[in-house]
Amino acid sequence: MISQSVSKIVNRSEIHRLEEICFRVIKLCNSKFFKEGVCIHSPVIKLCLHDHLYVNNSLLSLYSKCYGVENARQFFDEMPHRDVVSWTGVVSAYVNSGNHEDALEMFNFMMVSGQYPNEFTLSSVLRSCSALGEFDYGARIQSLVIKHGLMSNPVLGSALIDMYSKWGFTEEAYKLFGYMENGDTISWTTMISSFVQARKWGQALQLYICMIKAGVHPNEFTFVKLLAASCFLGLNYGKLVHGHTIVWGAKLNVVLKTALVDMYSKCQRMEDAIKVSNLTREHDVMLWTAIISGFVQNSKFREAVAAFHQMEVSGIAPNNFAYSIILNACSSIPSLDLGKQIHSRAIIVRLEDDVSVGNALVDMYMKCSDMVEYGLRVFRGIHSPNVISWTSLIAGVIEHGFDREAFHFFTEMQAAGVQPNSLTLYSILRACSTLKSASQLYKLHGYIVKTKADKDILVGNALVDAYAGLGMIDNSWHVISTMSHRDVITYTSLATRLNQMGYHEMALNIIPRMYNDNVKMDGFSLSSFISASAALASTETGKLLHCHSVKSGLCRWNSVSNGLIDLYGKCGCLTDARRTLQEITEPDVVSWNGLISGLVSNGYISSALSAFDDMRLTGIKPDSVTFLLVVFACSRGGLPDLGLEYFWSMTKLHDIEPQLDHYVRLVDLLGRASRLEEAMEVIETMPFKPNALIYKIILGACKIHKNVPLGEDMARRGLELDPSDPQFYLLLARLYDNTGRSDLAERTCQAIRERGLMKNTDKSPMEFKTKVHQFVAGHDENEVEEENRFSYN
Repeated sequence: MISQSVSKIVNRSEIHRLEEICFRVIKLCNSKFFKEGVCIHSPVIKLCLHDHLYVNNSLLSLYSKCYGVENARQFFDEMPHRDVVSWTGVVSAYVNSGNHEDALEMFNFMMVSGQYPNEFTLSSVLRSCSALGEFDYGARIQSLVIKHGLMSNPVLGSALIDMYSKWGFTEEAYKLFGYMENGDTISWTTMISSFVQARKWGQALQLYICMIKAGVHPNEFTFVKLLAASCFLGLNYGKLVHGHTIVWGAKLNVVLKTALVDMYSKCQRMEDAIKVSNLTREHDVMLWTAIISGFVQNSKFREAVAAFHQMEVSGIAPNNFAYSIILNACSSIPSLDLGKQIHSRAIIVRLEDDVSVGNALVDMYMKCSDMVEYGLRVFRGIHSPNVISWTSLIAGVIEHGFDREAFHFFTEMQAAGVQPNSLTLYSILRACSTLKSASQLYKLHGYIVKTKADKDILVGNALVDAYAGLGMIDNSWHVISTMSHRDVITYTSLATRLNQMGYHEMALNIIPRMYNDNVKMDGFSLSSFISASAALASTETGKLLHCHSVKSGLCRWNSVSNGLIDLYGKCGCLTDARRTLQEITEPDVVSWNGLISGLVSNGYISSALSAFDDMRLTGIKPDSVTFLLVVFACSRGGLPDLGLEYFWSMTKLHDIEPQLDHYVRLVDLLGRASRLEEAMEVIETMPFKPNALIYKIILGACKIHKNVPLGEDMARRGLELDPSDPQFYLLLARLYDNTGRSDLAERTCQAIRERGLMKNTDKSPMEFKTKVHQFVAGHDENEVEEENRFSYN
């Protein structure tokens, strides 16, 4: 009897010791995420511990962490007893795996079973409500929280704040935060995060100050959110937050390092970003991606490629975001060869099917290749193209001039169930202007109104520009009147289009509209208005705009100053033009071209050529327009040899290939100098087919120098190009008249009348003593159609 009792005591003691070992093993494996811990399940059953609730809850947690929610659910279903910890464990498993609908369903089962949830259960359920957008469901959970007096609980408070802020109810989230009496670091950080998410960066920093005053210790995640706000507030705020991370002793883990690198790179301080990244040896894929992204944002593309390579060498495999960013760098350079190399690496690591990588590849090929086939092939390889994929494709084909194909892809996109975003609509509206398709534009406008996409200012501005591009100004104004908000781009695009169509007064009438809308001019809009004033030679309006540019500080924009130089040149105010040039801090080639153009058009040939020399002495390289102007100046000034020297220096000294316009100027130069044989040699040997203008110029020179045979040949060649152009007849009539062949002049005029050609021109001939006169704004016939070609805008 005594021996049996002793034996039972020993066995019971052994069993208790084994139970204790099982508890410790399960606890250790749970904390370390050791998969091997599930092996304890078997001895638990053998020791008859399968009814032990604590052990089962620990095993449930282990199955969830190491083997997924399905295995955890199976174990849960086999548990003989369950408590709130059991139910919370399986609900949390569903939430952590992203199965939010199953999580809510499991919570409903829990409530039906009669088991009441605790704050951790409700917190998990609120996370699912937030992820699914089940705001009404979340509100019902909140009512449970209020009913049982748990609003001051920091865990539940943080979950509720997160849910409200994710769906844009920042003010409501802040009210909830105010109800929390004992907010902890997590709840304060969550509220700061909600302000950052709502783009209320200043309020986020103010709340941080309140957090410190409340005696709540910030952690590294608090500073991560504050650094995200500092990216938009500026470098000084970023440095201040960085200093606080040191003062508060925040652990410089890889997450905090990544946030610091991102902040410094967005503030264009890549040197500081790299210093921070090297403070500790710990690097992960997100930190490397932030470094690569920073180099790309700061246009340091070589460094970005080097960082990508260094990342691979360090043994960290780039993820889809890293590949997308480095492909964006290839698009920016642009470099097709590098893009192809990155593409091949993406294929090796099996990321070519990833949507973000595929989108970046489509964009890269469209921007770097002369052919759309590469980009289209990549697009067709994307398993489920999203709106970014389609937008990259549509924008790419439009850039390559395939506007009709863009509409086909737009239709295909909608048929695939992908709804266009504002960037898609912006791109396709551009194609309407290029195709001059009013019908397509009307259809698109109808779709935009139906889907309420016109509320987006980017789409509204694109509509304004598209209608104006088709000359439908009233429609543009109608769109502007229906827009809930207008900005400077709205009016600038319309003013630019009006200038292109020659409606310069209408362009200037936009200024009071902008003023009434409280829209301030920027450099682009002011440049458009100055251009309109220049076209009208309106000195008074131009000077008012000049005054505004000085008051607003926009005179620092080169485009504004260059427009003023052009304005004063066209108005004959050359002293003002020179003064404006001298006031530019760094004048460019456009600045000097504007001055030279003004001097030439006002007859100051020597001053124009002197300005050309001054331009070169300052180190500004002339461009093709500069040589159009100086050759024209030599032509007007009777300096053929100097003009020839300038023309041939384009290729020899400046590596600029002459275009057809340059040859037209050269022919005019030689024609005026009575060197018609040389002019004809230029026409015969130039690498372009002669156009009608070049024949008119020679014909005009023949009239001056009374060369009838050559003049008749030029008229015949010109009429072969354009039989309906009356100017050839008019110039030929003048040639006949100047050489005493009035009969042929009369016969030529008769041919104009018989062919009814005068309806095609706004220039009218008049006969007076058998002489045909052509009035072209006071210019000689030899300058027909060319004077306006060389006024520089």
